Amino acid sequence: MRRLTVLPAAVLALGLLAGCGTPATTGPAFVAEVQTRIDAAMRDNVIPGAIVRIASPTDGEWTGTFGTATLGTDDPMTVDDHVRAGSITKTMTSTVILQLLQEGKLALTDPIGKYRAGVPNGDRVTIAQLAEMRSGLYSYTFDRGFNETLDADPGKAWTPDELLAIAFAHPPNAEPGTTFEYSNTNIVLLGLVIEQLTGMPVEKAFQERIFTPLGMTGSSLPVRTDAAIPGPHPRGYSFGTNVSTIDGYALPEAEQAAAKTGTLEPNDETDANPSWAWTAGGAISTVPDLFTYVGALVGGGLLDPATQKLRLDSIQPTDPAEAGGGGYGIGIAKFGPIVGHDGQIPGFMTFTGQDPTTGLRITIATNLATVPSGEGSALTLLKAILPVFYPDMRLPGDPAAAPTR
Repeated sequence: MRRLTVLPAAVLALGLLAGCGTPATTGPAFVAEVQTRIDAAMRDNVIPGAIVRIASPTDGEWTGTFGTATLGTDDPMTVDDHVRAGSITKTMTSTVILQLLQEGKLALTDPIGKYRAGVPNGDRVTIAQLAEMRSGLYSYTFDRGFNETLDADPGKAWTPDELLAIAFAHPPNAEPGTTFEYSNTNIVLLGLVIEQLTGMPVEKAFQERIFTPLGMTGSSLPVRTDAAIPGPHPRGYSFGTNVSTIDGYALPEAEQAAAKTGTLEPNDETDANPSWAWTAGGAISTVPDLFTYVGALVGGGLLDPATQKLRLDSIQPTDPAEAGGGGYGIGIAKFGPIVGHDGQIPGFMTFTGQDPTTGLRITIATNLATVPSGEGSALTLLKAILPVFYPDMRLPGDPAAAPTR
């Protein structure tokens, strides 16, 4: 179970270590300012460790490691560390769906009922609406009983059928196609479609269709019974419990203060089984792999040019009232000028994105899910460094807000 522990000495050590980025000796002109900003953001938000890779089309490429892999120790993060990629997995699922579209094995207008019986509105919810988060289906991750089980039995190996049964016990939240609403239920359904049409486990489909072609040797989608992370890897931490964060990740004000002063430490979630996230969030990767991957996700390499254009053109504002804000499409998100995705799962958070106009590419991984204020830790760091490259830009809200929900 998740527990709150009081270990001031460990948090004090965290505060000292979080400001120890890789020294800026030589490299791109942006490095010194980026390091300063990351150090400050980690210190202010008690983020234990981080790995950051940036490629600027004008200044070159740089990778920095910051902080500690294990609270209370001088255990530096390394570039090769494996982390749980969280909801970046959704982009992989949708990539395979688009490959199957290219192969003529499905149409984006197909109703999910063609592939899976018993889905609410299954005769009207389309494959595209699932990938674009516009199905209206209830996300099982909001169910209280589900979250109670996660807290009581973090090692449980969940099946897709169990997850969908929880989701379908609730009525849909909206009519298909009427509104954007982030739902893991959508992507579990797409995972089952992949298995049905490829005739193989989805983890093998990911390997053959994404990881091997791109040389992503540190990436995998584990089988449901495997809760291990390959070495090397940091420990992964989260504040709160699954039940306490159903409606939001921000700690109560008193606990936020305690976390920042070092009297409240996050829980160690490293060994929790991620099978409940499956094709919506269960992948493992490294920063170099995610950096390579987003180049293909945004710039092309996994889809033919027409399908790649279809994907990028599918991005719509998540809030119609803010056309310049965040956007979401077929398993792909827009954060201001950056296109990619973030991933949050208990213990870890990742972000990988690329500016399709300039080619600026940024990948971030941390070993803390959300900071005490409730924001995803990788997005906290992203917001800290983006002004270096976009001095006049205000980053919109996360289009994939609360990705474990």
